[in-house]
Amino acid sequence: MSKTKNQETQNVDFALGKQNYYLILIGFVIILIGLLLLTGGKTQSNNEFSKEIFDFRRITLAPIVILGGFIFEIYAIMKKPKE
Repeated sequence: MSKTKNQETQNVDFALGKQNYYLILIGFVIILIGLLLLTGGKTQSNNEFSKEIFDFRRITLAPIVILGGFIFEIYAIMKKPKE
């Protein structure tokens, strides 16, 4: 008896495991948080200068959070999935 392709069970192996995809999603959220930290500092008119754009949050904290998110993404991709 021969089975057709529709009747055969196909085992699809993905390059990454389920845990890797969760970690990638967490890294994406970390990057989004960093980008949200960059927002703000808008002036009321184009003729005014706002010193809020040089705040600690925008100059130091947000880039560190974004960089940490990218490093976490690299870890999430490189982590060996459990068998």
